[in-house]
Amino acid sequence: MNKIELTIGAVFSLAITGAALAHGGATGIVKERMDGMMAMGKAVKSLSSMMRGDVDYDEAAVKSHAQTIEAHGGEALVSLFPEGSDGAPSEAKPEIWSEPAEFEALATQLKTYAVALQAAAPNGLMMQEQDQTDMMGGSGMMSGSSMMESSDMMGNDNGMMSGSGMMGNRPMMAPEQLAEMPADGVFNMLAQTCASCHAKYRAEQK
Repeated sequence: MNKIELTIGAVFSLAITGAALAHGGATGIVKERMDGMMAMGKAVKSLSSMMRGDVDYDEAAVKSHAQTIEAHGGEALVSLFPEGSDGAPSEAKPEIWSEPAEFEALATQLKTYAVALQAAAPNGLMMQEQDQTDMMGGSGMMSGSSMMESSDMMGNDNGMMSGSGMMGNRPMMAPEQLAEMPADGVFNMLAQTCASCHAKYRAEQK
């Protein structure tokens, strides 16, 4: 298990725990978005276990979890943060409202990766691809670890999309390119997007 995978697991374990604790005093749209975040956190945590090999890879489960994330991403996520919905028990930082374009870009990217993960689910994991294609490790296909080993998990890497601006120096890969990748490669992009968003827009638990 590499450092990135450990970080992903820690981020979403804390997110799920934090959301559960905060739910006690949440009502209305704040509770609705916390419920959505919790659903996505559980989906990512389950996906992470499969991508690490802790549990058997299940194509149908990957698609189902990715559909959960898709349903809560994009405009559905942005719509849950109207002006005036900050303040306790919300954990949202004011930057969500002062930097709306960046927040919307992350939400859109999250949904895009969730859709791509559904398309990539039949491809299996990178190691499975290597077994089936006679050592393709040096080819253009990329696993999550090879793509992200130069990243600091918060998006400050050499071209991968991060949580600032339109996230890096190169454009997002086309959906058809993402669909051809191993599922763990797409998942790590999705998880990095989640972690970047949490780092920038979610207040730390005290």
